[in-house]
Amino acid sequence: MTICSRRLFLLGSATTFAGAYLAACGSKPAAEIAATDVPIGSGVIVDGVIFTQPKEGEFKAYSQTCPHQQNLITEIEGMIATCPAHRTSYNLQDGSVIEGPGRDPLKEYEVTQDGSTVTTG
Repeated sequence: MTICSRRLFLLGSATTFAGAYLAACGSKPAAEIAATDVPIGSGVIVDGVIFTQPKEGEFKAYSQTCPHQQNLITEIEGMIATCPAHRTSYNLQDGSVIEGPGRDPLKEYEVTQDGSTVTTG
């Protein structure tokens, strides 16, 4: 039987916690969509990401999670996304709040276009 000092125990526990914490904070896996599947002047939801095309060839991507209370946004009409939980609506040009109890903008993801595919990364 090996004797473990309190210092060694705490060091081991802290290391384990730090590793788990950093893994949980990792970046979201990339989502992708064919550019032709993103309507001009509107958006579409794929793998937790709202892909939009405000103007032809200009793509943006936002988290589907409403920052107000972390409910999923499921309604898109034109360039407006609305969270069904408390009716906060967001401008899909820039992610800003249009109306409702939410105050924080949607989280925006970096978008890359490679040929006919649009990807978050």
